[in-house]
Amino acid sequence: MSNIVDPLVGQIAARVRTERERRRWTLAQLAEASGVSQAMISRIERGESSPTAVVLGKLSAAFQLSVASLLALAEGTRHDTEAAAGVRRRTDTAEWRDPGTGYRRRQITGPHFPAEVAEIRLPAGAQVPYPAAAFAFVRQIVWVLDGRLSFHDGDTVHELDAGDTIELGEPAERVFVNTTDAECRYAVILTRGAQP
Repeated sequence: MSNIVDPLVGQIAARVRTERERRRWTLAQLAEASGVSQAMISRIERGESSPTAVVLGKLSAAFQLSVASLLALAEGTRHDTEAAAGVRRRTDTAEWRDPGTGYRRRQITGPHFPAEVAEIRLPAGAQVPYPAAAFAFVRQIVWVLDGRLSFHDGDTVHELDAGDTIELGEPAERVFVNTTDAECRYAVILTRGAQP
Protein backbone atom coordinates (compact mmCIF):
# COMPACT_ATOMS: atom_id res chain seq x y z
CA MET A 1 0.00 0.00 0.00
CA SER A 2 1.47 3.38 -0.94
CA ASN A 3 2.05 6.17 1.53
CA ILE A 4 -0.63 8.34 -0.12
CA VAL A 5 -3.28 5.78 0.85
CA ASP A 6 -2.28 5.14 4.48
CA PRO A 7 -3.38 8.51 5.93
CA LEU A 8 -6.84 8.14 4.37
CA VAL A 9 -7.36 4.76 6.08
CA GLY A 10 -6.94 6.52 9.44
CA GLN A 11 -9.27 9.31 8.37
CA ILE A 12 -11.91 6.80 7.25
CA ALA A 13 -11.54 5.06 10.63
CA ALA A 14 -12.12 8.33 12.48
CA ARG A 15 -15.10 9.28 10.29
CA VAL A 16 -16.85 5.91 10.69
CA ARG A 17 -16.47 6.17 14.46
CA THR A 18 -17.65 9.80 14.44
CA GLU A 19 -20.74 8.96 12.35
CA ARG A 20 -21.57 6.00 14.59
CA GLU A 21 -21.11 8.01 17.81
CA ARG A 22 -23.03 10.97 16.37
CA ARG A 23 -26.03 8.66 16.10
CA ARG A 24 -25.31 7.19 19.55
CA TRP A 25 -25.11 3.73 18.01
CA THR A 26 -23.25 0.82 19.50
CA LEU A 27 -21.11 -1.39 17.30
CA ALA A 28 -23.96 -3.92 17.42
CA GLN A 29 -26.47 -1.33 16.19
CA LEU A 30 -24.25 -0.28 13.29
CA ALA A 31 -23.64 -3.94 12.44
CA GLU A 32 -27.40 -4.55 12.39
CA ALA A 33 -28.09 -1.45 10.26
CA SER A 34 -25.29 -2.12 7.77
CA GLY A 35 -24.92 -5.89 7.57
CA VAL A 36 -21.20 -5.53 8.36
CA SER A 37 -19.90 -7.60 11.27
CA GLN A 38 -19.08 -5.94 14.59
CA ALA A 39 -15.56 -7.34 14.39
CA MET A 40 -14.98 -5.75 10.96
CA ILE A 41 -16.41 -2.39 12.08
CA SER A 42 -14.18 -2.47 15.14
CA ARG A 43 -11.07 -3.18 12.99
CA ILE A 44 -12.04 -0.37 10.61
CA GLU A 45 -12.58 2.11 13.46
CA ARG A 46 -9.18 1.23 14.93
CA GLY A 47 -7.53 1.70 11.52
CA GLU A 48 -6.44 -1.94 11.48
CA SER A 49 -8.36 -2.81 8.32
CA SER A 50 -9.01 -0.84 5.15
CA PRO A 51 -12.65 -1.39 4.18
CA THR A 52 -13.52 -2.62 0.72
CA ALA A 53 -15.79 -0.56 -1.53
CA VAL A 54 -18.64 -2.98 -0.75
CA VAL A 55 -18.18 -2.51 3.01
CA LEU A 56 -17.96 1.28 2.59
CA GLY A 57 -21.18 1.13 0.57
CA LYS A 58 -22.95 -0.76 3.35
CA LEU A 59 -21.66 1.56 6.09
CA SER A 60 -22.50 4.72 4.16
CA ALA A 61 -25.98 3.37 3.44
CA ALA A 62 -26.53 2.72 7.16
CA PHE A 63 -25.51 6.33 7.85
CA GLN A 64 -27.76 7.54 4.99
CA LEU A 65 -24.72 9.01 3.25
CA SER A 66 -23.28 8.31 -0.16
CA VAL A 67 -19.86 6.67 -0.34
CA ALA A 68 -18.60 9.94 -1.85
CA SER A 69 -19.98 11.87 1.14
CA LEU A 70 -18.41 9.50 3.64
CA LEU A 71 -15.02 9.73 1.91
CA ALA A 72 -15.26 13.51 1.46
CA LEU A 73 -16.06 13.89 5.16
CA ALA A 74 -13.17 11.57 6.03
CA GLU A 75 -10.74 13.49 3.86
CA GLY A 76 -12.13 16.79 5.12
CA THR A 77 -11.33 16.05 8.74
CA ARG A 78 -7.82 17.36 8.22
CA HIS A 79 -8.94 20.38 6.16
CA ASP A 80 -11.88 21.63 8.23
CA THR A 81 -10.03 24.73 9.40
CA GLU A 82 -8.50 25.53 6.00
CA ALA A 83 -10.02 27.80 3.39
CA ALA A 84 -12.77 26.15 1.33
CA ALA A 85 -11.68 27.64 -2.02
CA GLY A 86 -8.40 27.50 -3.89
CA VAL A 87 -6.11 25.24 -5.84
CA ARG A 88 -6.05 21.61 -4.86
CA ARG A 89 -2.97 19.89 -6.27
CA ARG A 90 -3.11 16.27 -7.45
CA THR A 91 -0.20 15.47 -5.14
CA ASP A 92 -2.12 16.88 -2.15
CA THR A 93 -5.21 14.77 -2.79
CA ALA A 94 -5.45 11.42 -1.05
CA GLU A 95 -6.47 8.41 -3.10
CA TRP A 96 -8.37 5.53 -1.54
CA ARG A 97 -7.78 2.02 -2.87
CA ASP A 98 -10.18 -0.87 -2.37
CA PRO A 99 -7.99 -3.69 -1.05
CA GLY A 100 -10.35 -6.26 -2.59
CA THR A 101 -10.62 -5.06 -6.21
CA GLY A 102 -7.89 -2.45 -6.69
CA TYR A 103 -10.63 0.14 -7.38
CA ARG A 104 -9.18 3.62 -6.73
CA ARG A 105 -11.17 6.69 -5.73
CA ARG A 106 -10.01 10.29 -5.46
CA GLN A 107 -12.20 13.12 -4.21
CA ILE A 108 -11.91 16.07 -6.59
CA THR A 109 -13.97 18.52 -4.52
CA GLY A 110 -13.41 19.37 -0.88
CA PRO A 111 -15.90 18.90 1.96
CA HIS A 112 -17.22 22.48 1.75
CA PHE A 113 -18.11 22.46 -1.95
CA PRO A 114 -21.89 22.13 -2.57
CA ALA A 115 -21.49 19.19 -4.98
CA GLU A 116 -19.26 16.14 -4.80
CA VAL A 117 -17.03 15.06 -7.63
CA ALA A 118 -14.90 11.92 -7.44
CA GLU A 119 -12.61 10.28 -9.98
CA ILE A 120 -12.73 6.49 -10.01
CA ARG A 121 -10.36 4.04 -11.68
CA LEU A 122 -11.88 0.58 -12.04
CA PRO A 123 -9.34 -2.11 -12.98
CA ALA A 124 -9.94 -4.59 -15.77
CA GLY A 125 -12.29 -7.36 -14.68
CA ALA A 126 -13.33 -5.62 -11.44
CA GLN A 127 -16.86 -5.12 -10.19
CA VAL A 128 -18.14 -3.09 -7.25
CA PRO A 129 -21.73 -3.56 -6.01
CA TYR A 130 -23.58 -1.05 -3.83
CA PRO A 131 -26.89 -1.45 -1.97
CA ALA A 132 -29.83 0.76 -2.94
CA ALA A 133 -29.58 2.64 0.36
CA ALA A 134 -26.17 4.01 -0.69
CA PHE A 135 -27.99 6.10 -3.32
CA ALA A 136 -30.72 7.53 -1.08
CA PHE A 137 -30.98 11.29 -0.60
CA VAL A 138 -28.64 12.17 -3.50
CA ARG A 139 -28.83 13.13 -7.17
CA GLN A 140 -25.99 11.49 -9.06
CA ILE A 141 -24.43 11.34 -12.52
CA VAL A 142 -21.80 8.85 -13.68
CA TRP A 143 -19.57 10.14 -16.51
CA VAL A 144 -17.22 7.70 -18.24
CA LEU A 145 -13.93 9.44 -19.02
CA ASP A 146 -11.84 6.57 -20.44
CA GLY A 147 -12.63 2.96 -21.25
CA ARG A 148 -15.93 1.11 -21.00
CA LEU A 149 -18.24 0.62 -18.02
CA SER A 150 -21.06 -1.89 -17.66
CA PHE A 151 -23.42 -0.19 -15.24
CA HIS A 152 -26.08 -2.37 -13.62
CA ASP A 153 -28.96 -0.17 -12.46
CA GLY A 154 -31.26 -2.61 -10.71
CA ASP A 155 -32.23 -5.13 -13.40
CA THR A 156 -31.12 -2.89 -16.29
CA VAL A 157 -27.58 -2.98 -17.70
CA HIS A 158 -26.16 0.07 -19.48
CA GLU A 159 -22.99 -0.26 -21.59
CA LEU A 160 -21.24 3.09 -21.32
CA ASP A 161 -18.29 4.25 -23.43
CA ALA A 162 -15.95 7.21 -22.97
CA GLY A 163 -17.99 10.41 -23.00
CA ASP A 164 -21.25 8.70 -22.02
CA THR A 165 -23.15 9.75 -18.91
CA ILE A 166 -26.01 8.31 -16.92
CA GLU A 167 -28.15 10.28 -14.48
CA LEU A 168 -29.37 8.03 -11.72
CA GLY A 169 -33.00 7.95 -10.68
CA GLU A 170 -34.61 6.36 -7.64
CA PRO A 171 -32.31 4.30 -5.42
CA ALA A 172 -31.66 0.77 -6.66
CA GLU A 173 -28.98 -1.85 -6.16
CA ARG A 174 -26.19 -0.88 -8.54
CA VAL A 175 -23.03 -2.57 -9.76
CA PHE A 176 -20.09 -0.92 -11.53
CA VAL A 177 -18.42 -3.55 -13.77
CA ASN A 178 -15.39 -3.41 -16.02
CA THR A 179 -15.64 -6.41 -18.37
CA THR A 180 -12.73 -5.24 -20.55
CA ASP A 181 -9.00 -5.86 -20.32
CA ALA A 182 -8.19 -2.16 -19.74
CA GLU A 183 -8.82 0.20 -16.83
CA CYS A 184 -12.03 2.25 -16.88
CA ARG A 185 -11.87 5.79 -15.52
CA TYR A 186 -15.08 7.61 -14.65
CA ALA A 187 -16.33 10.52 -12.60
CA VAL A 188 -19.19 10.47 -10.12
CA ILE A 189 -20.92 13.82 -9.62
CA LEU A 190 -23.56 14.20 -6.96
CA THR A 191 -25.34 16.95 -5.13
CA ARG A 192 -25.31 16.87 -1.40
CA GLY A 193 -28.55 16.59 0.50
CA ALA A 194 -29.12 17.66 4.07
CA GLN A 195 -27.03 15.69 6.54
CA PRO A 196 -29.19 13.04 8.25
